[in-house]
Amino acid sequence: MSHSTGSPNDVEAGSNRSGDDEESSNVFDITRTKHAPIDRLRRWRQAALVLNASRRFRYTLDLKKEEEKKQTLRKIRAHAQAIRAAFLFKESVTQENGILPPKPSSAGEFPIGQKEIASISRDHNFTTLQQYGGVKGLGELLKTSLEKGIPGSDDDLLKRKTAYGSNTYPRKKPRSFWRFLWEACQDLTLIILMVAAVASLALGIKTEGIKEGWYDGGSIAFAVLLVIVVTAISDYKQSLQFQNLNEEKRNIQIEVIRGGRRVEVSIYDLVVGDVIPLNIGDQVPADGVLITGHSLSIDESSMTGESKIVRKDSKEPFLMSGCKVADGNGIMLVTSVGINTEWGLLMASISEDTGEETPLQVRLNGVATFIGVVGLTVALLVLCVLLVRYFTGHTTNADGTTQFVAGKTKFGKAIDGAIKIVTIAVTIVVVAVPEGLPLAVTLTLAYSMRKMMADKALVRRLSACETMGSATTICSDKTGTLTLNQMTVVESCACLKKVNDSDGKPDLSPKISSLIIEGIAQNTTGNVYVPETGGDVEVTGSPTEKAILQWALKLGMNFEATRSQSSILHVFPFNSEKKRGGVAVKLPNNEVHIHWKGAAEIILASCTRYIDDNDQVVAMDDNKLMLFRKSIEDMAVGSLRCVAIAYLPYELENVPTGEQQLADWAMPADDLVLLAIVGIKDPCRPGVADAVRLCQNAGVKVRMVTGDNVQTAKAIALECGILHADSDLSELLIEGKDFRELSDRRREEVAEKISVMGRSSPNDKLLLVQALRRRGHVVAVTGDGTNDAPALHEADIGLAMGIQGTEVAKESSDIIILDDNFASVVKVVRWGRSVYANIQKFIQFQLTVNVAALVINVVAAISSGAVPLNAVQLLWVNLIMDTLGALALATEPPTNHLMDRLPVGRREPLITNIMWRNLLIQAVYQITVLLILNFRGKSILNLEHDSTDHADKVKNTLIFNTFVLCQIFNEFNARKPDEFNIFKGITKNYLFMGIIAVTLVLQILIVEFLGKFTTTVRLNWKHWLISVVIAFISWPLAVVGKFIPVPETPFHKYFTRSPPFKFITRIFHWRRERAEGSQ
Repeated sequence: MSHSTGSPNDVEAGSNRSGDDEESSNVFDITRTKHAPIDRLRRWRQAALVLNASRRFRYTLDLKKEEEKKQTLRKIRAHAQAIRAAFLFKESVTQENGILPPKPSSAGEFPIGQKEIASISRDHNFTTLQQYGGVKGLGELLKTSLEKGIPGSDDDLLKRKTAYGSNTYPRKKPRSFWRFLWEACQDLTLIILMVAAVASLALGIKTEGIKEGWYDGGSIAFAVLLVIVVTAISDYKQSLQFQNLNEEKRNIQIEVIRGGRRVEVSIYDLVVGDVIPLNIGDQVPADGVLITGHSLSIDESSMTGESKIVRKDSKEPFLMSGCKVADGNGIMLVTSVGINTEWGLLMASISEDTGEETPLQVRLNGVATFIGVVGLTVALLVLCVLLVRYFTGHTTNADGTTQFVAGKTKFGKAIDGAIKIVTIAVTIVVVAVPEGLPLAVTLTLAYSMRKMMADKALVRRLSACETMGSATTICSDKTGTLTLNQMTVVESCACLKKVNDSDGKPDLSPKISSLIIEGIAQNTTGNVYVPETGGDVEVTGSPTEKAILQWALKLGMNFEATRSQSSILHVFPFNSEKKRGGVAVKLPNNEVHIHWKGAAEIILASCTRYIDDNDQVVAMDDNKLMLFRKSIEDMAVGSLRCVAIAYLPYELENVPTGEQQLADWAMPADDLVLLAIVGIKDPCRPGVADAVRLCQNAGVKVRMVTGDNVQTAKAIALECGILHADSDLSELLIEGKDFRELSDRRREEVAEKISVMGRSSPNDKLLLVQALRRRGHVVAVTGDGTNDAPALHEADIGLAMGIQGTEVAKESSDIIILDDNFASVVKVVRWGRSVYANIQKFIQFQLTVNVAALVINVVAAISSGAVPLNAVQLLWVNLIMDTLGALALATEPPTNHLMDRLPVGRREPLITNIMWRNLLIQAVYQITVLLILNFRGKSILNLEHDSTDHADKVKNTLIFNTFVLCQIFNEFNARKPDEFNIFKGITKNYLFMGIIAVTLVLQILIVEFLGKFTTTVRLNWKHWLISVVIAFISWPLAVVGKFIPVPETPFHKYFTRSPPFKFITRIFHWRRERAEGSQ
């Protein structure tokens, strides 16, 4: 079997995509919809040939609604700002007149009501806050401890929800089933058929009486209604799946302090009075006021519309729901939730439009439009031929009499005959225009997204699902993705020697231990909770923070006592660019200690002294520096993450005194005293080496991008299989600072080769993504930090981590990996390829039906003036082909076979040479057999001695039955276009088997019992056997066909040079120019 695999410069690998964002002459060629301009999206809609726009474009971005949404946002923001300005004016008048604020009204058991709280937080009323006693006084009114939070009992939570509401907002009702039914009715061809059915019904009853005359019109009407109902049910079920996925996306987990413990709760479970720690990258989950903060900066652009970072402190303590923490950290008190917040009002006012086009959807609209134009041309040809034959007296009845004789045939009968001809032509359009083709993408994406949830991947953007099938490289983080993120300190170095553990406790002098404990306890975003009733100590925070806190506990740290012994003056939050974090603390004796913690070699480079065995501060000469560096290198080679802890004694008089000056103070970070270096073990995830190997076999290169030491990265990469011991590592390894210093051209060359980047900053990751994309790669990137957002945004597929990822990273991503596991990333690649493969299966199946049905009816109409497949039969075929066929083939689960191929090129033709071969073999076979039955059926079936009317009905019924059975058998062929065993895995696909069974049962019922409606007669067992045998031959024929080799040059390249294609292209350009001119 021929199977084209791409070379490095082949489109299959996507490498000729030198500028996927460039304008293409083909309006349907949008390879990247992630940041596609609105006018490009509008153009392809205008160029598409569409019978039912409301259905066809349902899951694409509603461009009109998008503009309305922006206007609503502007109005609400302006409204909020006007209210705030009014309150500021009112406040200034109050202050001038010396009027005291009203006493707070109570809310249940709480001394302050919702209205009073709203006037403080939503209107940023600082004066009223002060009059209530500041944040502390507000906490007392809300019965909240600012240190330990609310009690958190079920009874307490219920009281707070009753008094102040829950953190939810009213959502606009989703579309009902009746709305889908109404949209399905808006198909232009179905409307014409219903009009034709009503006219036929009226004429039939008038000429033949109600008993016999209603069959023709009634059967068409029933078939149309069946198509509408089945379509609506399929679309409605699909929309429910998207609804459930949207709920998952909104349900963010938030860390809160309740009863002194840090616990994770759903954002919907937050209540007024909750105390929430905020860290860089978090979303502010409700309105509130700041309790304490260190360098806390908030991005309020989502609320104000201005991309301005606002510094928060005791003078500007108000926090708005929906904003993001841009820098620093802090603790907030929740004052308003849900609809009582500005964000809640905003969310309740706009409906979240989940519509979004995917490149495949746009391309399929192009395919559907092209097929539709051909089908429309054929239908018009059939209409003209049949009308000319009818009105010139060349169309005869079954008994040989002429149907229309000028001047003799009654007007009503002539109109009835013309209506039947129009009905046939319109039905050909129904079958020819594949409305279900672009919708099959949404169907397979909805199915895939639901199944991917089970594989720990939450899809935020539909297009990412299919783009993953084209991914040629994955740039992965190390920590938590390739490793378990279960960190423990296994080695430490202090006083120029390795620290030994005696009875589980590190062997360090009291002085150095106390300094290390002080630095760890104060310079952390983690927490240690010791239950009052006894029990295990609970350590919370990031995995690195937890590992270091647990090591400090071994040293004898009492977390709360240590923190209470000194007060924090200033904090420099850990920064992934600087790779360190620091804190300045004031001791009871007025001494100041500045503690730093971060990447070992970066902290070591800032140290000029260390503490020796005698607790003396000693200058660090070059030899000592080399010894410390050697310790770091030894730990890194053992795949340990190295963190250094240092401090600097400082004079109190040199510390700024004013709040603003202190906030802007750049803490000294040089001339430090090294206290210790710790080596943290983070084991590789089980199965990650297999997942990496699977990617490499599938033509997807895995690159590790980490902020860790290059040696640590190298050791983990060797363990994971990203690097191999026998490779030339000099070209495969690079440090972030070396990479960013390269010229653009050189950076592209290096990016192509490297497998591991160590000590990288988020900006280095962005540069790598840009370089790889310029080289034509389809890039997937994992990220968890706020600073990863630009790289996630720039990449073709941004993958955020569900556990360690910040809200900013998640919002910039396309897919969230819920378990932070690299193996789940590989599953997403498999699902992406599955989406593409399933669409191709459906295209192959649908085009076979299209070609066969069109050719059979056209040839029969032109040669004899009658068509073997009537309107009702064609509508049934359309139902099998569009809705049921899509359901059966678009929901095939992925197989390992998909990972044996190279990535799918984004400019590779949708209909491959293999598909053309398969569909042409089946279509030619069906056309040949059915045309033979149409013209020679009476003699082959020995029907010459029957009445002409009965013989024609038996022959046409056999053609219809054989045609439908051929499609049922061909559905099995479509499952495996390039494999011989078409039954592989079929028992696992219950939906496929169910649809085949339902189709077969309905076909038997139609032929045997519904003849009056479908103009068919009952078939005897011989005729059924003939139908089954003809349909069965399609299986061995498909096997034989797969031995026929296909050329590597895509067929469409020969086809696009043909005059008919150039003519159709000219029509497209003409429509596009007209649409643009009318704007």
